[in-house]
Amino acid sequence: MPELRKDPVIKRWVIIATERAKRPHDFVRPKVEEKSTFCPFDYGNEHTTPPEVLAFRPADSSPNTPGWWVRVVPNKFGAVDPTLEPRRYGVGMFDAMEGFGFHEVIIETPDHNTHLALMDYKQVEEVVWAYWHRYTALANNTLIKYILIFKNHGRDAGASLQHPHSQLIALPIVPKRVQEELDGSLDYYNYKERCVFCDIIREETYRKERVVEENEDFIAIEPFAARFPCETWILPKRHANSFGSIVEKEVKSFAKILKNTLYRMWKALDNPPYNFMLHTAPTTGEGKEYYHWHLEIVPRLTNVAGFEWGSGFYINPMPPEEAAKYLRSVEIQ
Repeated sequence: MPELRKDPVIKRWVIIATERAKRPHDFVRPKVEEKSTFCPFDYGNEHTTPPEVLAFRPADSSPNTPGWWVRVVPNKFGAVDPTLEPRRYGVGMFDAMEGFGFHEVIIETPDHNTHLALMDYKQVEEVVWAYWHRYTALANNTLIKYILIFKNHGRDAGASLQHPHSQLIALPIVPKRVQEELDGSLDYYNYKERCVFCDIIREETYRKERVVEENEDFIAIEPFAARFPCETWILPKRHANSFGSIVEKEVKSFAKILKNTLYRMWKALDNPPYNFMLHTAPTTGEGKEYYHWHLEIVPRLTNVAGFEWGSGFYINPMPPEEAAKYLRSVEIQ
């Protein structure tokens, strides 16, 4: 029987369509062969990207040359421009702003043919450290209000290049989706005097049925009101509103659970396209008591169609309990 479930954070409803229930293998799509073309992220092509703003490389190597193992560069075709001013203005009755911001690419490895699910834990740690360094550097800019770190894996998820990379966009405004989480978390805190995400962690730890994996510092779950099949959230067990507060021990734990979760999806769903988004507090520090940073991973297994666009509801044909059970069954190598 179909069931409507309510997200406790932003109060969004989803339909768990058990009448349309599918097994994970039903979502596997035919692979499109990637043609070998010039890649600006490969070793030896450093001169074709904008100059690096961060690189992990031997101390005796020169910037913008081979030798690095993680490299961060401005996006050559950035969605926003750091040379502009965040000036607001009106266009008749409408509001607008100059497109100020930073758009960067985190090149995760020199290896063109791998991805996070298959890297060793140390390399994933280095990627997380690159996220942290760029996050904290840009958070010091008083014009920046929000920093979104995200990844598009696979052409169907919006990746235009196969080479493993993530992206970062720093903005002078807080995105609506994040503001909804902040508002919902504050409402919950005002009512119960507790963080809603901490309560979710306690509930899922007790019930176990939607837990994919956990370690000392983090837990990966299928959310109760999952929008999509195998949608997975990774949350720190220590309450913290900002990703910038992560410490060395937690970086290791986060890298491990991130790699393992992506490996489970790679194995169970035959390397699906996916997006992940790191949701954190605004750089102003809002939400210290009531907000909780986390990573959301969304495999692109179904299509959003007219009902979703028209209603704001999502129809998920795979109960999150089944998704968690299936992902848990994957043996980590």
